Amino acid sequence: MKTEKLLPDPGSWIENIIQNFIENSLENSLKNEANEPAWEEALVGFCSGSDPIFESYKEHVGQFHFTPAEIFNLTFPESPAEPEELSVICWILPQREATKSDNRREKIYPSERWARARIYGEKVNVKLRKHVVATLQDAGYEAVAPMLSPQWEMKKSERFSIASTWSERHAAYASGLGTFGLCEGLITPRGKAMRTGSVVAHIQIPPTPRPYTDHPAYCLFFKKGSCGECISRCPVGAITEAGHDKLKCLSHLRLTTADYVKSHYHFDGYGCGLCQTKVPCESGIPEGTLTS
Repeated sequence: MKTEKLLPDPGSWIENIIQNFIENSLENSLKNEANEPAWEEALVGFCSGSDPIFESYKEHVGQFHFTPAEIFNLTFPESPAEPEELSVICWILPQREATKSDNRREKIYPSERWARARIYGEKVNVKLRKHVVATLQDAGYEAVAPMLSPQWEMKKSERFSIASTWSERHAAYASGLGTFGLCEGLITPRGKAMRTGSVVAHIQIPPTPRPYTDHPAYCLFFKKGSCGECISRCPVGAITEAGHDKLKCLSHLRLTTADYVKSHYHFDGYGCGLCQTKVPCESGIPEGTLTS
């Protein structure tokens, strides 16, 4: 363990690390002919490793869902940390307008840009996770990206059919970055068309305020009983007023769209995102959800 640097404002320091990577790294690319960036400017949020919301996830998602301290101490058994010594660092990577515009026109399969964002854009996200961890460790702060940990795995959930040992959307919710919609996507200030990432680090950062008290606060369907446009956007009926059928969604995503992407766009990939585009929450928090 290296000697920790003295950081008067660790939150701003880490946010700059993330923003500089997205804005300046050549890695931020869709890998298409025009070499377009995959992501817009990131949103960044933080929460404490001792936030009781992570214990509630064990009840809501499953006992297998890690708290920050559990995943950190599994990663660093020789230098364990108390929950209050840890921070969860989260970011939102918003889709670019060209990607969203392409996908709005689709009815069954993803646009090429969207499929590239799902595959090559997520590779950018993986490299960003590694970059944040490496930068923290170089500064003397042990850190782990739970999604890249060998401890991360998918699990069967009695309540949700499929879940995992760490959910980055739930970490982002805890970090004040957004709430869930009918399709279970995270509605953020930059909308639902995005991807998210997270790192757990042995550093104390002031938590980002959560400007909501319930998990579907930004969803018009739950807030006003209106909208439900993601229902009609789903090409396989995986979204209904009762919620999101993960198995039906995954079957379309991993099987049907994979064949389409390979035959039409000529790379190995998949994607969908139709419920994240051409909906009121595509690019921001819908009007009408921020008032009682």
